[in-house]
Amino acid sequence: MSQYKLLCDQMLGTLAKWLRLLGFDVYFVNREMSDDDLIEVAKGEKRIIISRDKGLLKKAKKVGLETIPIETTDLDQQIREVIKVCKTNRDNLLTRCSLCNSVLREIDKKEVEGKVPDKVYNSHEKFWYCDKCRKIYWKGSHWVKIRERIKELMG
Repeated sequence: MSQYKLLCDQMLGTLAKWLRLLGFDVYFVNREMSDDDLIEVAKGEKRIIISRDKGLLKKAKKVGLETIPIETTDLDQQIREVIKVCKTNRDNLLTRCSLCNSVLREIDKKEVEGKVPDKVYNSHEKFWYCDKCRKIYWKGSHWVKIRERIKELMG
């Protein structure tokens, strides 16, 4: 897992999900919060604020927080902007739940029997589980596509 702790504001939900797929610990603000409240969360949890909101970024810098300004709406470019500052590697893929940010744990194949499609169960040996939202992950075609996209983005 990456050692970076990040905070994405409400405008960057898709980016937050992709950063989690990369193994980053990402607090995503999925509700209305004031800039001051966001800054308090970032300060309290030692998180880097990622935002397109210039006002928020200015306030955060003023109190000594690290920030990553996002200048574009293009997701690939947003990811590149973050990984330019926060280094990661391919080993971090599939270590966090993309939905809730919890750390995934590898589980025994027998534990997923009847909980995933038979085709998936019969064609995969490794599975990961999110204890918080109870989602089961495996390295299927979706994972392969994500990995290829990340490979392109990381160069």
